[in-house]
Amino acid sequence: MAVEFWTFGRGVPGSDDPSVFDSVQQAQRAEELGFDGIIYVDSQNLAGDCYVAMGLAARATTRLKLGTGVTNSYTRHPAVTASAIASVQAESRGRAYLGIGRGDSALAHLGLAPHAVAPFERYLEQLQAYLRGADVSFTESDVDALGLADTPEASRIRWISAAGEKVPVDVAATGPRVIAAAARHADRVSLSVGADPQRVRWGMDVARSARDEAGLPPEIPFAAYVPLVVDEDAELAMEVGAASLSLFARFSNMYGEVVGPASEQQREVLAAVHDAYDMHSHGRPGSAQAAAVTAEFGRDFGIFGPPDHCAQRLGELIELGIDKFFLVGAPIDPSHPASLASERFMQEVAPQLRA
Repeated sequence: MAVEFWTFGRGVPGSDDPSVFDSVQQAQRAEELGFDGIIYVDSQNLAGDCYVAMGLAARATTRLKLGTGVTNSYTRHPAVTASAIASVQAESRGRAYLGIGRGDSALAHLGLAPHAVAPFERYLEQLQAYLRGADVSFTESDVDALGLADTPEASRIRWISAAGEKVPVDVAATGPRVIAAAARHADRVSLSVGADPQRVRWGMDVARSARDEAGLPPEIPFAAYVPLVVDEDAELAMEVGAASLSLFARFSNMYGEVVGPASEQQREVLAAVHDAYDMHSHGRPGSAQAAAVTAEFGRDFGIFGPPDHCAQRLGELIELGIDKFFLVGAPIDPSHPASLASERFMQEVAPQLRA
């Protein structure tokens, strides 16, 4: 099984100035280091536009895959999302990838909670239809009020076949209802449940059961968002990754109720992260939520430590069937003091898992 390792590009939480290390430099650096892909966050109040970033990165790289990490089902109509990512597909000659979720910081900074599951699932259905070049029925229409000689009877992106192969849709999911929706409508399910094999296995089982109940083949590709930092000093590695660790841990307790299997100690930490979470400090080092993460929790939920330890932990997830990893925690900006962790990952960990 070929395994892919992706990193985060411009807009990594904690950075206020995207011009310090822009999307082109990020993509070029990721390609230079040997990453398979790079994803850009879609959070309009915290980072520049992800599709602009991907378009620029497409022209500055040759093999690196480019994706959203992640967009959401609220701030853009599904036709707009499909058109944007298909444009990246055309510009990159087939290297585009669409990661999508219900929204978090993008919606919080508009005064909104994440999109409800039912409309999110309807959005996925429409999005996939647009990306296939199919007709999508109007949910409402008042275009007849214009008195035109003729009007569309359905919505379709007429030029999308010229963009190349259909862009794969990958849903980032944590809770069982979203995992199930992803399993029914996505091309891949990306589990955001941490690096604990028990929790990852649970998420995969939920997805397979949902597909079986829907009359679909049970197997679907899986990816995982994993907080990971390489360093001989595991405690130092965890300090570097604490902000990302708390950000992704929160998803397992978004509404004050823990989802997925968890020990009593893990539940206590997830509750503490939930109660301390300050969206003004979303993904930032030194935040109250980052301080709520204990070393014991971090060892289970994330992967922090020397290269061999990181390879062993990732190997456990590969054995479960994960073949794509979105690695969070260590920046790739060479001006950042912690960027060596990303270099060491590609030099000392990835080769062990690709052998």
